[in-house]
Amino acid sequence: MRTGVVIAGGRSTRFGDRDKAVADLAGTPMLRRVADRLAGVVDELVVNCREDQVEVIADAMTGYEHEIRFAVDEEPDLGPMAGIGAGLRAADGEYAAVVACDMPFVDPALVEHLFDVADGRDGAVPRLDDEWFQTTQAVYRAGTMAEACDRALERGDRKILAALEDLDYAVVDEPEVREHADLDTFENVNTEADLAAAEERLGSG
Repeated sequence: MRTGVVIAGGRSTRFGDRDKAVADLAGTPMLRRVADRLAGVVDELVVNCREDQVEVIADAMTGYEHEIRFAVDEEPDLGPMAGIGAGLRAADGEYAAVVACDMPFVDPALVEHLFDVADGRDGAVPRLDDEWFQTTQAVYRAGTMAEACDRALERGDRKILAALEDLDYAVVDEPEVREHADLDTFENVNTEADLAAAEERLGSG
């Protein structure tokens, strides 16, 4: 059993008044694009979000091929690590791929590789340029990472890397990433301009 966890609870302050999780991207809500790309490499999907997002996200996910569960933030606005912890606690699989809802080009081949690398350890996290960790497109041992997130939050540290300090995880460096995916797998859609650029790429692809 492999779980996909999509993190969608952020306020999208750089995106204007709209919720970017369900923003239309070339005819499909952005979160649904992420979920569809994960569908072939996971057995179930968990969506982490705020209570006020559940209905609209459920609508966006109508007809999805896997079981979907919601992991609603008990206390909103604590940041992505709190969302990761909540999503992982709802996972049935021992390992879960965590992907941000604003990464519509996530490459399933890379996610599959991360699952393979993580096996027997606490996770597999891509790292670019020998310094930038891609913690919101990574695979974690669900229970272990959820507990590490809780401990970090209890210490008052909201940085995802703080949770990783407690884990035995594999680092997947850029050359290894490139063997399985282009680096646009990590592309974020943070603004309306990003959305327009992504839509243009999808239209020309």
